[in-house]
Order: sequence, then C-alpha cells, then structure tokens
Amino acid sequence: MMDRAELCYPQLLNLSCRAFMRPHSEAVVLYTLFSFVAILTVGLNLLVIISISHFRQLHTPTNMLLLSLAFSDLLVGLLVMPVEMVRFIETCWLLGDLMCALSYIIGFTLTSASVGNMVLISVDRYVAICYPLQYPSKITRSRAKVSVSLCWVCSLLYNSLILKDHLTQPDKHNSCYGECLVVINYISGAVDLVFTFIGPCSVIVVLYMRVFVVAVYQARAMQSHITAASAGATIVSAKKSERKAARTLGVVILMFLMTFCPYYYPSLAGQDTTNGALSWAFVSWLLYFNSCLNPLIYAFFYPWFRKAVWFIVSLKIREQDSSQANIL
Repeated sequence: MMDRAELCYPQLLNLSCRAFMRPHSEAVVLYTLFSFVAILTVGLNLLVIISISHFRQLHTPTNMLLLSLAFSDLLVGLLVMPVEMVRFIETCWLLGDLMCALSYIIGFTLTSASVGNMVLISVDRYVAICYPLQYPSKITRSRAKVSVSLCWVCSLLYNSLILKDHLTQPDKHNSCYGECLVVINYISGAVDLVFTFIGPCSVIVVLYMRVFVVAVYQARAMQSHITAASAGATIVSAKKSERKAARTLGVVILMFLMTFCPYYYPSLAGQDTTNGALSWAFVSWLLYFNSCLNPLIYAFFYPWFRKAVWFIVSLKIREQDSSQANIL
C-alpha cells in the first residue's frame, strides 16, 4: 500500500498524485537560480519603466512601445516566473484548479502582448526609416497609446478564447489531485502558431528587411554628401540616430525570435502542446528569459538608458525638475 507521505494530498489516498521530492540541496540551488532571474527581470524592467515615464525627452512614440514591452516583461518576472518556478521545483500543484487556469491565461496573454509589441515596434521603425518626412504626422504618441491598448485587449480576448475550456474545466486533463496539466490540441495550437508566431514574425522579418535595405541606401547616400552644410549635417545626425535605433531594436527582435521558436516546435510538428512534456521546462523558461534580455540589450546599446539608470540609482531623480534633464 502507498505511504501517505508519498502523496500530494495524503487525505485523498486513492485520488492523490504521487509526490517525488527533490533533494534539499538541489531544491535550494534551483530556487536561488530562478529567484535571481525573476528578481533581475523585475528590477531591470522597472528601471526601463521609470526612465521612460519620468524623463520628458523619452516621451516619444517609439519609447511608448518600449514602455509597453517593458511592462509585459515586468509582469512576466513578477507573476509568471514565481509560479513556474514552484511548478518546476515542486512535483505537486498546491495552488488549486482556479490558479492553475489563471496562471496559464496570464502567461499566454503576456506572451501574446509581447509579440504584438514587437510588431508595433517593427512598424514604427519601418515608417521612421522608410518615410522619415511623414513619420511625425503618421506615428504620434496618441496613436501609439491606442495601438498599445488594442494590443493588450486583443491579447487578453484571444487567449481567453484559446484557453476557455481550460478555464471552465481546469482539471479536465488531470489524472489525479495535485496535478496542473494544460493541453492545447494541435488544431488550437496550429491556429495559435499562425496568429501568434508565423503571422507576426513574417510581418517583422519583411519590415526589417525593408528597413535594412533603406538604411544601407541612406548610409551610402550620406557618405557621398559628408561635406554638406551644417543644416544638412543635422539631418544626417538625425538619420544616423534613427538607423541606430532600428539596429538596436533589430537585436531585440532577433533575440525574441530565438527564444520563442523552440516553444512553438510542437505546433510546427502537428503535436499537442502540453506542460507535461519533458521539454516544457526548458522551452518555457527560455521564452520567459527573453523578458530579462530586453533591458540588458537596452543597457548595452542605449546611452540614454545607462544615463537614466545613473539618475535613478544616485537618487538625482528626486531633484526638482529632474524630469527635464538632458539624457539624450
């Protein structure tokens, strides 16, 4: 007869899942590692949010999109990573069926919102590089805010629809108490693959290929007019700034594609997507780690971010009129 100490819920002798306990030292190492990643993700994205929100020079349409991306990344570190950490380290799900359902709806919604933000960023850079004269009139802060709001609303509605069965019957696929099993059948997975990955990634790649071609053309044109007047030099400087922003955001999107691709492999292979798969821990944490990478990329490529962080950590941000500081 099975020992009650081996069960997730000892009071449910015939219905409880078995508990496979990790060695204490292994659990401590894993909790330390995953907690560090979660705290780093929250801290770095919080710095991005504070920087863009506080300094007036950063209140641009592009940075409004970066702010939305940082907010979704912050929530991944704050809400998703801790739950996934416990799910991976502990072999029993102890938070109940409702939290099982909500945890995946939240995680999938944040993932979809990140994808939507990446598409919006690509459109922004495409217009800025390819139609620089029309950019100020076409891409405004108000339009950026509306686009971001629609992105979040559509992500929530879309994922609620994809996971509606899991929300109404969160224990549908569970074989015993103490399990939180989510299965997305290959049909829903194929739909999700098209709308959340193939479609958006195709738009992103096509736009950035166009941006790259135009940026190369502009660079060659500017080299041939390097001795232009100071007014022309100002235009050259502005175009260089736009190309640098496009290059930096291109790195962000490249890392996004690299971390998201493994997650969609089951759908590409025509298989059901489930958190019970052996590879789930790796592909899910690789996907979530992207939320930590983005602000690190900003710190490496963006001088304004490093300067804003210095203002924050040195508490200069508390000084009067610090929001008017020149950090560009």
